[in-house]
Amino acid sequence: MSNRTQPRGEVIVIGAGAAGLAAAQALQQRGIAVRVLEASDRVAEAWRHRHPHLRLNTHRWLSSLPGMKLPRSAGAFPDRDSLIRYLENYAARFDLPIDFGVRVEGIERDGDGWLLQTSRGSEAARQVVVATGENRVPRLPDWPGASDFRGEILHSADFGPRERYRGKRVLVVGAGNSGTDALNHLSRVETGQLWVSLRHGPVIFPTRMLGFPIQLTGPLMERLPLATVDRLLVITERLAFGRLSRWGLRRHPVGAATRMATTGTAPAIDNGFIAALKAGKVEVVPEIEAFEPEGVRLIDGRRLTPDMVVAATGYGTGLEKLLGPLGVLDGRGVPLVNGAETVPGCPGLRFTGMRPYLGGYLRDAGRAGKAIAAAIEAELARRPRAEARDLSQPRQAGEAA
Repeated sequence: MSNRTQPRGEVIVIGAGAAGLAAAQALQQRGIAVRVLEASDRVAEAWRHRHPHLRLNTHRWLSSLPGMKLPRSAGAFPDRDSLIRYLENYAARFDLPIDFGVRVEGIERDGDGWLLQTSRGSEAARQVVVATGENRVPRLPDWPGASDFRGEILHSADFGPRERYRGKRVLVVGAGNSGTDALNHLSRVETGQLWVSLRHGPVIFPTRMLGFPIQLTGPLMERLPLATVDRLLVITERLAFGRLSRWGLRRHPVGAATRMATTGTAPAIDNGFIAALKAGKVEVVPEIEAFEPEGVRLIDGRRLTPDMVVAATGYGTGLEKLLGPLGVLDGRGVPLVNGAETVPGCPGLRFTGMRPYLGGYLRDAGRAGKAIAAAIEAELARRPRAEARDLSQPRQAGEAA
């Protein structure tokens, strides 16, 4: 890695996904100098690794970034490839300044700004916006005996084409957002025995009720108290599906909206799973106690013999190494703030795309990008002229601002 230090700029955005592009566009609209650093060689890299059948859980009307609508051809709930094309076109339309193939390896406070260690040298900036995503690193439990299992264990991030499961006995672990998505797709394939291992049942709501896309109520629900939304989601689930406890889906002790706000766990969207459950195609089983060479042992002593185990066991941000010493992450590795707010002691360091919202990820990316740009513009306006330096002059790493 080169030790060269780039001239200090105003803002560096890390990540060219939806949240990073929205932040860069908002900053550029306000005339603020911004550059986007992206580790891969193209935008929307995380979306490209999702399985080919993926569709957004959010309606197209709530899934556009500021300044450019998703086309009607993307459908009511856009598929993966439509979203990727949209983000490519978004970056091109606004001519966003993206440096591809630059991996950020460290961030540290440097005078009144920030110094980033990257794969091509040091980069200095007054402000930094981290937009690397909340679902960056798949988390796989350290199950006893997993290394001896003769079947296949994969994370839901690697779900792949659903045809690969045809004729296979499949165990899905978890029925949150990702687990229910996997079960929705598996319900469309002639698998062998299909199980889902649960500690608690999720709150699930339908894609539509009486033809109306339920997710369009998300922005309204975001304005209500969490306890009220918890009750509304339970009522919606009951009206749509009846008492799911009859089929083994026990209600979680914490409400869905509260869980989303406190742990980042989003409610699940049904698109085939519940019908398959009621038809007996899916069997609910308890948690895994351990793996054995030929299968798994459950906590109630039962044994299953799946060919494939899909672990829908969540993700991490992967930011611990990058930001751990700064004290801006919680115990799960999630930033303490999202949007315009900063953590005390770390002025000029912001995060976007790090929280799920009922109104939709892309909608919030747009809102957060605008809020971040407004906050940065206000901070730059307050900077005493005497302290302003010539941003065209390069400086050495560690030089005081």
